[in-house]
Amino acid sequence: MKRLRLASKVRRAFQGSSRGFTLIEVLLALGLVGIIAIAFLGGLSTASRAVLTADVRATAESLARSEMEYVKSQPYQNAPWDYEGDPPGYDGYAVEVSAEPLDDPDDGIQEITVAVIHDDKEIVTLVGYKVKRDV
Repeated sequence: MKRLRLASKVRRAFQGSSRGFTLIEVLLALGLVGIIAIAFLGGLSTASRAVLTADVRATAESLARSEMEYVKSQPYQNAPWDYEGDPPGYDGYAVEVSAEPLDDPDDGIQEITVAVIHDDKEIVTLVGYKVKRDV
């Protein structure tokens, strides 16, 4: 008998005088959850754009460095000269390479410029020098 009274008192203490949530409380809670969800999704969108931009830049830098190394490994040609093209395996990227002599006429030192373009926007420009070596 004492157990029943104790259980009944505990049950009443937890129930209190409230029988449930009011409509206003539910709507406020849903509004707060909605605001938090919108902020969270906005942050995810910004983060994904930042990752995409960083990926494009890293790819362009890698492509520019490899193109510069390719140009430096080729036999020396008197400047000015240039070329452009779409590198294989890099969809959406284009490379423009040009060489200008430091002195006129070309005395064996050229300034090489490599520009990498992605979606009609120049991403990276790399400048280096090539020297004519007599071997």
